[in-house]
Amino acid sequence: MRIVTTIGLLLAMSAVAQAETIFYGSRAGEEVTITDKSNIDSVDARIAAKLTKANAIAYCREYVQKVTRKCVSDTMKTELQPEITANCETGAFKTFYGQDYRFKGRNPDYDAAGTATEFLLVEADGKEPLDGSSASGYDVALGQFKALCPDRVN
Repeated sequence: MRIVTTIGLLLAMSAVAQAETIFYGSRAGEEVTITDKSNIDSVDARIAAKLTKANAIAYCREYVQKVTRKCVSDTMKTELQPEITANCETGAFKTFYGQDYRFKGRNPDYDAAGTATEFLLVEADGKEPLDGSSASGYDVALGQFKALCPDRVN
């Protein structure tokens, strides 16, 4: 009986260790655990995810540099949408923070040594593309779009 219990625990721990995550923010450890994917690379691409205690502990360890009950509790209160969605044909997508963006494709002005971003992302109600800075949220938004519509970015 102990062997069966031990094997069960090891399998459960292995599944947790291999859980796929995706960034919801730009800080180290700001990740959620993916619980479901559907219709990737389609007009109705969806990825559902959950902020788990393990995600919160990772954030506290990697960004805050100290795992405390308060840090984990505060992190667990982060308000996120339960899923991200995209229409991969139009490039319209919504992030875990509920922000609406449009992927406009490769940036014709991209220069790897320069400041122009490789791809153009525009807020749904904006005209100017995100500038690629951490403050603009470019990397996180692009990462979420890549997860939903990998064929559009490759």
